Amino acid sequence: MLDFSTTIAGPHCARMLADMGAEVIKIESDEGETMRTRPPVRGGCSTAFGQLNVGKKSVVLDLKSPDGLEAVRRLVATADVLVENFRPGVMQRLKMDYPALAEVNPRLIYCSISGYGQTGPSAELPAYAPVIHAASGYDMAHLAYQPGRSRPDYCGIYHADVVAGTYAFGAIASALYHRERTGRGQHIDCSMLEAMLSLTLNEIQWSQFPVQLPARPTFGPVESSDGYVMIAIASEKTFQNLMKVIGRPEWVADVRFAKYSDRRANWGALMDGVEAWSRRLTNAECLAALNGAGVPSSAYRTVAEALNDPQLLHRGALADVEDDGGTFKVVNLPFRMSDAKVAAGHRAASLGEHTAAALKELGLTPMAAVEPLE
Repeated sequence: MLDFSTTIAGPHCARMLADMGAEVIKIESDEGETMRTRPPVRGGCSTAFGQLNVGKKSVVLDLKSPDGLEAVRRLVATADVLVENFRPGVMQRLKMDYPALAEVNPRLIYCSISGYGQTGPSAELPAYAPVIHAASGYDMAHLAYQPGRSRPDYCGIYHADVVAGTYAFGAIASALYHRERTGRGQHIDCSMLEAMLSLTLNEIQWSQFPVQLPARPTFGPVESSDGYVMIAIASEKTFQNLMKVIGRPEWVADVRFAKYSDRRANWGALMDGVEAWSRRLTNAECLAALNGAGVPSSAYRTVAEALNDPQLLHRGALADVEDDGGTFKVVNLPFRMSDAKVAAGHRAASLGEHTAAALKELGLTPMAAVEPLE
């Protein structure tokens, strides 16, 4: 497959395909895509880039030159999939849009990932994940669960990129199956806005019909003597077991908490009672008691702490990979298959590492470097 994408959403999608065994050729300019400079950088190599692009080949092409276009057309002729996430219209101006390349290979699965979709009144607006978080309603929906808050949170984790890339991965897999049945390729138009909107399932319904929302979050941090734990009271059995753990078995029949609707209305009093118990114990003591009673719970951990979880080590969730700067760990895909290998590649390619070999295989000679695309 050919990966023309940059930053996160498209590269994440293409890396998922690489982990499933696809030969992925990443097309870059001579400056390399922007993630190659994102920290951590060791020996000139970014592990942030490596996380998203391990297992891919790197080929530098001048996409604005006739030779570059010819190289793309020859690559497309035998490719199964193409992924791009430029702003709508860029690939068309380069004569590399789906109609143009489908003439070269009618079986091509061509996936475009963009902020708002390929057509419509917002299609050509610039978009990055934080903008999409705001535009989708996600940020305001999240704010509604923060008591006493009126200003939306700052954005540091780019949910929209990861979600859109994952949806694109699923769409590509479906399109490949469709091609096996029909012999035809197709264009996939993946919208980050709609991908992000899909995370607000309850809120989509609440926005259409009047409902009485709870006065405070259903789930939030519970304080212990040395930190916080998350307790998810997601069923009647969970509630009953939790009441036994905190020494309040009589609350199971208490008129404030016995029914789910009453429990929601008196959530503050319920959680005050839970914290009266938890504040006397350490995180470890809380979790031992909760887990022993089958109450879903966890400490609030840093990512570094989570990476050392024995469960992740048991599942082989992390893979050791390398680039020219050394070795580092990346996260494998979160699923395993009984009859197929699913694993990250061993190496993140240096910029243009496979250009000469690819051009030779295509019967072409080296060409001028490309200016960065916008």
